[in-house]
This record gives sequence, structure tokens and C-alpha cells, in this order.
Amino acid sequence: MNLRSLGRAPQAKRVLVRADLNVPLQDGEVRDDTRIRASLRTIEHLRAAGSAIVLASHLGRPKGQVQEGLSLAPVARRLSALLGEPVRFAPGLPTGADARTEVHRLQPGEVLLLDNLRFDPRETEDDPGFAAELASFGEVFVQDAFGAVHRAHASTHAVCAILPSFAGYLVQEEVTALDRLMHGTGQPFVLVLGGAKISDKIGVIEHLAAQAETVLVGGALANTFLQARGVPIGRSLCESGELDVARGLMRRFSDRFRLPSDVVVSRAMTEGGHAVLVEEVGSDEMILDIGPLTRSIFREAIVPAARIFWNGPLGLYERAPFAEGTLAVARAVAECKGYTVVGGGDSAAAVAAAGVAQSVSHVSTGGGASLEYLEGRTLPGLVGLSER
Repeated sequence: MNLRSLGRAPQAKRVLVRADLNVPLQDGEVRDDTRIRASLRTIEHLRAAGSAIVLASHLGRPKGQVQEGLSLAPVARRLSALLGEPVRFAPGLPTGADARTEVHRLQPGEVLLLDNLRFDPRETEDDPGFAAELASFGEVFVQDAFGAVHRAHASTHAVCAILPSFAGYLVQEEVTALDRLMHGTGQPFVLVLGGAKISDKIGVIEHLAAQAETVLVGGALANTFLQARGVPIGRSLCESGELDVARGLMRRFSDRFRLPSDVVVSRAMTEGGHAVLVEEVGSDEMILDIGPLTRSIFREAIVPAARIFWNGPLGLYERAPFAEGTLAVARAVAECKGYTVVGGGDSAAAVAAAGVAQSVSHVSTGGGASLEYLEGRTLPGLVGLSER
């Protein structure tokens, strides 16, 4: 997809930047600043050009109400530390009186962070009035929130109809990486899919499985496919309403699907687990990870691949007894010499936990956005940036 790049943006006195600063907080501090760091290149570029920068982002789901626990104040502090410069912050409503005052005080090269966009219910309604209020804060709009471009919200979609709009460095890099993955010709192409819901992955399977040599399925996602095959899964998480969908996908791509051969089970998530063949899962047990045999089989498919896309954990990786399958896949993806893309969310957290993020070709900052882009969907937040 050809986007209007930041390099083509006219020099502006003030620039409105939609960033994805939706980061985890703990005790009032940023627990993981990956997404903040991902925005630094665009911010520094605009500062060097002498622009004043008005940053806007959402955080969590405050449902249109100001909530102190979902304020972006901790993000402003962390961003200030990363930039080595003070970052102004306007608490409360993102286009309220305090925000307007701070915007007009901004000097060239300074950065102002508005508070949580979703404090205003009009944000998620894609309200043109709210978009106009945001647009009044800049002469140019820069979209750098790839993790939010699949949402038709005021700050990602409606504002593009008002201001000259350009893709920030992060958005440009994400689109370039996903285009290379989709349109590359290297084989074998391997999809690694985990997580919980078939509904999240149907589009990717239908769009990419035809060109993939192998589709490796784990996590709770695999439970639905196993049950659709008639394999008992005990008390495991399963989308029973999607069994017909699972059967249909396996019929269409039967020569490519690889489901777990063995799994790690437990009677309780708070207990340890043990590995059994999938046919041996007890009626009172839950499947919580892929087993050692499956890890080996998956690794054999992953390491020699020319292209890999991985999205979704292979088990309940947040708990140590059930993390090894996901970590093993992370290490295998890092070992692969081909072009490797990890689709954000829990998968991105897993490669970081395994200490191999630097060995992956591209780690996306947007799990949902990357999935929808790879499905071939038109993403609302990219429409206004297209050269066409």
C-alpha cells in the first residue's frame, strides 16, 4: 500500500500526531514502554524540523468518562524521560479548556500530550465535531498509531478528512513489513496461529493459507479444531459455536493444517501440568500448552521457512508451567533465517520474554490491526493516507 510519507509533509508550525501510547500501567507507572519508544522516531523528526507537536492517544476503555486510573499522565512522564526534555501534559478532556490553553502555549520543538482520547465519548463514535476540535490543534496530521488504524474513530479516521494527513515512520514501517510478508514469493511460507478465538483468525487463514505451505495451530484456538475432529478435550476452552467453521477450514486446507500431537494438561490453572497425547486428555483436564513433541514438530517447520507470520500464544503463557510452548516457538522463529513477522499483542510480549525480539525481522505494535491488514481489509485509519 502506498502511503503519503512523513518526508513529504510540509513544514508546519504545529502538528497533530496520533500515537499509540496504550501501554500497561502498574501502580501509576508505565510497566512496558515499547509503544512509547516506537513513536520516538516520528516525534524527533518533527522536533528537529521545528514543529510544535500535539500528541493524542487512547488508553484502555474508559467508556467516555474521565478516569484518573486511565490518565496518560504516567505516559507523559515516561516520554519526557525518553526524550530528555519536558513534555507538557493537559489532564482531563482532550479538547477541553486546559488542553486548548496548553496548545496555544506550545513553542517550536515542544511536545504536548493530550489526555486519554476516550475520555470523550465522541472519539469512538468517529464524531466529525470532535475530529474538528482535534484538527484545530494542528496544521498537519500525522498518523503513527498503527495499533489503532483498524478502528474508525475520530482521531484515526474523521480527522484525515480535515487536515493534510501523512503516515508517521511507525505506520510506514508496519505497512511495508506486512506488504513484504504478503506479497513475497519465498517458500516455505508458514503461519503460526494461537490465541483463543477462531473468529479472530478466520480472515487470515482464508487469505493467507492458500499461499502458505504449513499452518501451525496451537493455544485454545487448537482446541476448537481438535474437538471439530472428534478429539476429546476435557474441560478445555473451546468455541463450540464455531465447530462447523473449523471443519470447513480443515477441509479446504487439510494438507496444510498441523494441530498439536501432544499437549500439557492440568486439572486447575493454579497447578502444574503434565504432557499427554491429545487422544489421552482426561474428562476433568484442561489443555493449557502444546507438549514437547509438538514443540519439536513446530520447530522443524519454522526454522527452515522463508516467510513466517506468528500471531497468538500457544498456551496459557502468562503462567510459568504453561509458557514453554510459546517460548519455544519464539526461539524457533528467532532461529529462522527467513523473513519473520510477529503480529503484536501477546506474541510480541512472548518474543520479548524469550529475549529474542532483536532476532525477528519485524515485531508489530498492532495485533488486531496487523491481522485485519493481512486479511486484505481496508483499514479506516489508512484510507486518508493512501496515495490513491
